[in-house]
Amino acid sequence: MSKTVIAKYVVNGEPFEIFVNSDAAYEYMTGVKKEVMSALEVDEVFKDANKGERTSNDKLQKAFGTTDITKIADIILKKGNVPITTEQRNKLIEEKRKQIVTIISRNSIDPRTNAPHTILHIENAMAQAKVAVDPMKSASEQVDPILKKIEMIIPIKFANVKIGVKIGAAQANRCYGILKQYGIKSEQWLSDGSLEVIVEFPAGLQAEFFDKINKLTAGSAETKILGV
Repeated sequence: MSKTVIAKYVVNGEPFEIFVNSDAAYEYMTGVKKEVMSALEVDEVFKDANKGERTSNDKLQKAFGTTDITKIADIILKKGNVPITTEQRNKLIEEKRKQIVTIISRNSIDPRTNAPHTILHIENAMAQAKVAVDPMKSASEQVDPILKKIEMIIPIKFANVKIGVKIGAAQANRCYGILKQYGIKSEQWLSDGSLEVIVEFPAGLQAEFFDKINKLTAGSAETKILGV
């Protein structure tokens, strides 16, 4: 059943509390709902919600840099303490874990071979390192400390890769958009209509990049890793 709970957040020792619907707040925190106001039961920020003691605009401005309730509620729900059920908490932990694994896999390589780590490899390393995922912190906030823990299990580092690519005239225009998405550092259109570029992107995306380029060019693209 839906119920009203108090979400709490502390800034420099100053408490800020809002009344939210626990189900709607969970859906907002997991991205199911996009409007933060759908989670609020009362459009006010309190010092002590149980006593009905409202927070002054001056304190809101000082703590959040705004008095906009939508922006403040967003911060409280994403960074504060929000009462949720055990089932919701477990689901949120799993969602954050997947996000963290994705970030690490997209950006990391094995420094011994410069090859990307697979998602399974990273998941196994996190399990061996007994990594604890915080459901109330963003995935990006947790990446660095988790990376330090799994470095003790597998050789891993974050890196970018530079790749030289030459594409024939017949496929050059079709491939340009994909190349641009990955980050073109330099480009040269040759007299025969072919295209030479250097792209740079997170090293963990190498397999994905080569797969897309090979499909678009039927394997005719010339590629060379220039550095990691």
